[in-house]
Order: sequence, then C-alpha cells, then structure tokens
Amino acid sequence: MSRGATPALDLRPAGPGDAGAVADVYLRSRKELVACAPLAHSDESVCDWVRERLVPDGRTTVAVVGGQVVGFLSVSTHDGAGWVDQLYVLPAWVACGIGGRLLDLARTALPPPIRLYTFQGNQRARAFYERRGFTAIACGDGSANEEGCPDILYEWRPGRSGSSGRRGAR
Repeated sequence: MSRGATPALDLRPAGPGDAGAVADVYLRSRKELVACAPLAHSDESVCDWVRERLVPDGRTTVAVVGGQVVGFLSVSTHDGAGWVDQLYVLPAWVACGIGGRLLDLARTALPPPIRLYTFQGNQRARAFYERRGFTAIACGDGSANEEGCPDILYEWRPGRSGSSGRRGAR
C-alpha cells in the first residue's frame, strides 16, 4: 500500500470473530508505534480483554481491507463527552487514510466535545490528532494510567481548525 493512498475500506461493527484480529492490531501497534509506553499487561491478558470486554461492549468498529482487519476504533460516552477510547492501525497501514476515516466515524457517532488520551511521547499520534483539530487541554504525569507514562488529554469541538463541519455525512 502506498503512503497517503486511501484503500478500498469497509468499516463495520466488530463481532466475536474479530477479537483475535483486533488484539493483533492493538498489540502490533502498541509494540511498534508506541514504544514510549510499554504494555502494562501480557499479550495473553490483552487478548482476553479484547475477547471478553472490548468487542462484546459493542462500541468497536473494525476497518477491513481485502478481508483483513487493519485497524479499529472503540468509543464511549461519559462525563458529558464522547470518548475515543482506542484507535489503532496496523503499522504497515499507517498514513493510508484509515486512522482519519475511523476518526471521522467517531465525529459522526459521538456527541461533542470528543476527548481522548495519548502518551506525550507518542509524537506521531499527537501530530495526527492536532492536524485534525484536537487541542491539548490537560497533561498528566502518568500516575493515572497503567503504563505510568505521561499523557495528554485532547479535545475536539466542531468548528475548530482542522475539523470538518460535516457531521453525519461521512
């Protein structure tokens, strides 16, 4: 896949049969792209969490290209905001438009403001969110996350620079 190209992509709700692929995307992305924050759990524990909690919660969407799950998005709503809880793309598929499509889906599915956390050391993710109109609203020292790594709370509201004003038309 050439960088910057938008592949023929299907976005659909994750089902029980997707749990292994979702766990693979998560583990490979975290290990290869987020080395600044080592995993706090074993691969087996992550697979169990994805199979027993993440996918059954029903708020996970998979990005599929040619029958392969290449990314996923998990969202929630609480504390008066929409939340992007997980957004990961396989390393080989980064910069192909998949993360942007998943984030656009979150913007149509969630009430604003939309918030998410990323690690301060994850420069690629920070640039990705900032290009799409997310603004840092708080920084943490890592004491509130399992990895113990400094993080940033980002927020998006309609009308900010980098954001699309088209909600629901994606």
